[in-house]
Amino acid sequence: MVKVEIVESNSPYASQASSRTSSSASLSSVSSELEQDESLFDRLAALVDIVPPTTRHAISERVAKSASFLKRGGKLAGNFVWILTTSALLVALPLALVLEDEAKIVAQEREFLEQQQGQQQMLAPMYPPNSNQQKALVPPGF
Repeated sequence: MVKVEIVESNSPYASQASSRTSSSASLSSVSSELEQDESLFDRLAALVDIVPPTTRHAISERVAKSASFLKRGGKLAGNFVWILTTSALLVALPLALVLEDEAKIVAQEREFLEQQQGQQQMLAPMYPPNSNQQKALVPPGF
């Protein structure tokens, strides 16, 4: 903050030397006050008087409208995310579990069929095909 000092002089036309010393003394007191613990908030608060009230009011309204818009948008986004996640839990999760169970059943059936085919292949050399089957396998004309 700026400290104002009243300098008394005997004549209204004081010499330049005396005014120079008093101004330098007041400047040194101002600089010593600035070096004290003055926060950024204090400096910004001091700037309030520089901005005209109409401009301050317009800025305040714009900031309030922006904050209201962001709050409303955040609330809508939160509601949308809530609906999406609850729908996924109620619909998609059971569907995924059913599809996984069905995939397991299909894999078990495939494995069972492969085992049957493997058993048939192992038993095939033990029982040679009879002559009727060989004739049927050979195309006519040979």
